[in-house]
Amino acid sequence: MLKSKRILLALFSLALFVTSCKEDEEVKPDEIPVIQPIVLDANIGAKTTLEDRIANPDLPDYIANASVTVNAELTLKPGVVIAFARDARLEVNDNGGILLAKGDSAKLIRLIGKEPTKGFWAGVVFRSSSSANALEYVQVLHAGSKALFSGKKAGMAITGSSKAELSIKNCLFEKNDGYGLWIEKGVMLSSFAKNTFKDNTEAGILLDADNVAKLDANSSFANGNGRNVVEIFASQLSKNVTTEVVWQGFKDKTPYRVLESLTVDANWKISPGVIIEMSAGARLSIDEGYINAIGTQASKIVIRGAENKPAYWRGLICYTTSAMNVLEHVEISGGGSTALVSGKKVNIAVYGSQARMQIKNSKISGSGGYGIFVNYQASVNEDIETVNTFTDNAEGKLLKE
Repeated sequence: MLKSKRILLALFSLALFVTSCKEDEEVKPDEIPVIQPIVLDANIGAKTTLEDRIANPDLPDYIANASVTVNAELTLKPGVVIAFARDARLEVNDNGGILLAKGDSAKLIRLIGKEPTKGFWAGVVFRSSSSANALEYVQVLHAGSKALFSGKKAGMAITGSSKAELSIKNCLFEKNDGYGLWIEKGVMLSSFAKNTFKDNTEAGILLDADNVAKLDANSSFANGNGRNVVEIFASQLSKNVTTEVVWQGFKDKTPYRVLESLTVDANWKISPGVIIEMSAGARLSIDEGYINAIGTQASKIVIRGAENKPAYWRGLICYTTSAMNVLEHVEISGGGSTALVSGKKVNIAVYGSQARMQIKNSKISGSGGYGIFVNYQASVNEDIETVNTFTDNAEGKLLKE
């Protein structure tokens, strides 16, 4: 019995000794091995999936030391972080290239610069026309070091020549030295929802007129960008006789800003609360279809110059005969910078054979010439002078030939 106790005591002492040795040999924090990022190949030519390898979202799972071209299906799993070297870009090409980047609110996908400074890497060029392309909970940061194409810098540029198609939801475009997102004419936005654009050197987004109707009210464009507007380059609202094209307002009150000109061939409806700013000398022309802008007393539609000056942009001209041409509870100001038609400077012109428009409960102001000009072949509501407010129009309220 005494022998058994001695054996147990010896074993216990040995266990204490081993434990003490392990504590003395404890690995120090700076000696813990760090998982290193994987360097991406310059060409992704086969179906590839990138996994989240490092839990810390501030550390990259992958490094792109040069531009990466995607010519096959590339899937980015939730939490993946790719850091790009200076001037590198990510190109998702047509005829095989597909990008499936679906993160979630807890595990964001991040495309960032190797250095977290604005304008460090070039950005993303998207040419793929696959309907599978999707970005969800993706952050695009620190891009815009050089033009992606056509002389424009952006976090991401989606090209129209290949009719690229993409769904963008819950994404962030931030700290890009240029636009956050640039969308060419011909691009198909299959969906666009709850995206945020902040601290970009130019406007958060630049796009064509046809894609404006795809933007949702919950996206945000008004936080620290060079211009807190949705910029629309000179383009056309394409003819569509079966569907009404609706421009809605944003919850953060972001204005649309038309650069140079907007030509309308569509059935165009402007929702209450929408603000449209016209750049210097810009022209708004309703060539086909109609303009239907009906606001409310509490939520007016505003069409004004990008700067609050009289005679800043050229004006709105309507050539069409549709009974749907209506401006009601609209404030339109600052037109008449130069002659719009027939040598006349105006805010609004209704012009041409059988052209017509109803204008009611609206304010027309700040024209470099007349508030409204109606040529002898066109018609407006008879009470146009009494049901509207006219102020500070250089040549008067109304000229009817």
